[in-house]
Amino acid sequence: MDLLPKSPKEFGSIDYWEKFFQQRGKKAFEWYGTYLELCGLLHKYIKPREKVLVIGCGNSELSEQLYDVGYQDIVNIDISEVVIKQMKERNASRRPQMSFLKMDMTQMEFPDASFQVVLDKGTLDAVLTDEEEKTLQQVDRMLAEVGRVLQGRETEWLFGMEEGRKQLAASAGFRRLITVALHRGQQYEGMDSIQAELSARVMELAPAGMPAQQQVPFLSVGGDIGVRTVQHQDCSPLSGDYVIEDVQGDDRRYFRRLIFLSNRNVVQSEARLLKDVSHRAQKKRKKDRKKQRPADTPEDPPAAPGQAIDKSYLCCEHHKAMIAGLALLRNPELLLETPLGLLVVGLGGGSLPLFVHDHFPKSCIDAVEIDPSMLQVATQWFGFSQSNRMKVHIADGLDYISSLAEEEARPHYDVIMFDVDSKDPTLGMSCPPPAFVAQPFLQKVKSILTPEGVFILNLVCRDLGLKDSVLAGLKAVFPLLYVRRIEGEVNEILFCQPHPERKLATPELLEMAQALEQTLRKPGKGWDDTYVLSDMLKTVKIV
Repeated sequence: MDLLPKSPKEFGSIDYWEKFFQQRGKKAFEWYGTYLELCGLLHKYIKPREKVLVIGCGNSELSEQLYDVGYQDIVNIDISEVVIKQMKERNASRRPQMSFLKMDMTQMEFPDASFQVVLDKGTLDAVLTDEEEKTLQQVDRMLAEVGRVLQGRETEWLFGMEEGRKQLAASAGFRRLITVALHRGQQYEGMDSIQAELSARVMELAPAGMPAQQQVPFLSVGGDIGVRTVQHQDCSPLSGDYVIEDVQGDDRRYFRRLIFLSNRNVVQSEARLLKDVSHRAQKKRKKDRKKQRPADTPEDPPAAPGQAIDKSYLCCEHHKAMIAGLALLRNPELLLETPLGLLVVGLGGGSLPLFVHDHFPKSCIDAVEIDPSMLQVATQWFGFSQSNRMKVHIADGLDYISSLAEEEARPHYDVIMFDVDSKDPTLGMSCPPPAFVAQPFLQKVKSILTPEGVFILNLVCRDLGLKDSVLAGLKAVFPLLYVRRIEGEVNEILFCQPHPERKLATPELLEMAQALEQTLRKPGKGWDDTYVLSDMLKTVKIV
């Protein structure tokens, strides 16, 4: 029986596939390879717990065999009603958790970011039968839908929008880029092992005329390379799946990180682990093994939860800059003895409010966090604790501030800090959510700030037009606006004050930062010697 079409164009016809599966019957037809031929590659890149979408499934046994070895969260779609009916009947009793749906892959009915994996074994070839404009448009629709339903960096503004990709290319210094996502289950010793695996595939996509021995540079966005030790994983009703992991830094010290798997390439919170804790654990393991460890072997990762945290160390550069902004309060030498009211919106691991609490003994801090799971994470894994001077309020920051602003005897804070992320990766601004910088809301922020106070905002915005709009809105409410760009990152720290006459020239600002640091460097108080407050403010500019 000849099942092949008379012309390649028929591969794109629904009628052809209906007749194909009617004539083929229940016998499986494998395009390009069987499960046994492909399983090594599939098992390397697909994890059993991931949700998989197979597009153009046909009557291949691939999904069935993946299901049988533990990949049970699989959805299959095909445009042929005949084959979907066949596959439902074939799998109803033996594989009850696997679904088969009649659906056009160029108009899928799934919500955005529904799957971790989209698997295609020949369907793109069936669509791309020629290079006519109509055919290429169909391919674009297919790939756009695949990108839409995938959970990954493909939907982020930096990769998913033309303006974002232009910025990425410009920052890399190249006109032609290939982006590859390293998923969390993949671990490599370093860039060399990644390059060894990908080089041959990269050269297959090289433009015509490029020398075969051309060296193609590999660049990394983020810190996904290297071994991580997952200490805890759970799911928050608000933030989704998250993990707590320990990673080793360049100085062989260990750091604890909070990662939201919905935005798995961003470190949500980070803290350094105390060295002596890991040393004690290492010493015990040495005795147990009764053999000497080679000198260049890294120290063992510690496993203790919250008590292992170095609370005097700020890992995030933007947190260091936010703390340095307290120099704008004037009279820094008196701050340790001055009652100081702070409002911090966005708790995360709690390192920012905890640092203020421990270093400013007269401070009183209200921290606002929308997700109750994060308070539990901060307490159990990042050494955070509340006290009579520091309270956490589980609330939406927008609602909490709006409520305060409506009170007759409203409180007035000396410092208000926003360090809150957006859950929408498709926006060109990932911190804060747009509602937090809307002018009516900023007026409410201003109403609960003392006249001499400072509003400090962590801004992460790649969309230049949107950033200009945000700065203009802030300037309209807070006439005095300083901006400090964080080197090597997208973060910009904004220091906002209501009265322009309080403007400080750079030398005066640096002098106040130095005075504040001298005040904080008290005997018996932990202080990171690499943290120089004045360095955080050297590049500050007034908008």
